Amino acid sequence: MTAPPPAPPPADPAGTADPAGSADTAYLGIAPVPGPRVPESLPPIDPSELAGLQPLDAPAAAVRRVSPLQEPPSDLIARYLFPTERFRGEWRRHLIHLSTPITVGVLATVGFGLLAGYVEAWSGRGPRDLAWVPPLTVLAWLVVLAWVGWRVAEWHFDRFILTNKRVMVVSGIVTRHVAMMPLARVTDMKYEQTPTARLLNYGTFVLESAGQDQALREIPHLPNPNELYLRVVEEMYEPHAVEQRLDGGEDREDQLGDA
Repeated sequence: MTAPPPAPPPADPAGTADPAGSADTAYLGIAPVPGPRVPESLPPIDPSELAGLQPLDAPAAAVRRVSPLQEPPSDLIARYLFPTERFRGEWRRHLIHLSTPITVGVLATVGFGLLAGYVEAWSGRGPRDLAWVPPLTVLAWLVVLAWVGWRVAEWHFDRFILTNKRVMVVSGIVTRHVAMMPLARVTDMKYEQTPTARLLNYGTFVLESAGQDQALREIPHLPNPNELYLRVVEEMYEPHAVEQRLDGGEDREDQLGDA
């Protein structure tokens, strides 16, 4: 024989029973079902735990953003961009790139000037005539200055370009060199700064790709390397955020123009 089901608890017409007592169950058929529990009191909060939280009315902390480039590409660079490509920026190399030609030009000017003064002072005193030395010195100095001017012109036309598809380096005056690497193929990127480079704010970019033959790997003397690094990395990993920021800037310009 099976045991008879347990009898339900006696009714409490006066309502004096404790709903949170030891028999905190309600009977549904023959299966006991737990009744509603009274929530326990919350532990006290130490005021020191809230000291580091920012109040709601406090201004938001400044977050460093890489501002988008608003200037259009120059005529030198525009010819190398295809129509569906979004231009992000172009940069010349840091002025440290001209340190060698400028140093050579200064030393040549000082050295040839001293040599010309020495020859002029000793002209006619020696056994041989040195009248041919000053013109030759001036000619050599002009050749050095022409070489310095050529290097400065090369620096002017040497550009690092970033788009939403690739990075490029355009260089050369008579013979033009255009090297590029798609952003989708860049597997690793870093920049290096010596103590002097950190002081003068330039660096060397090193790009690694999946291919064996790399037309563009090491780019020295780039200005503002940290900001430029953030721009390239953001273009690689968050292209939609860049597009939204650029579109937002254009919308704000249109609103200001309409106003």
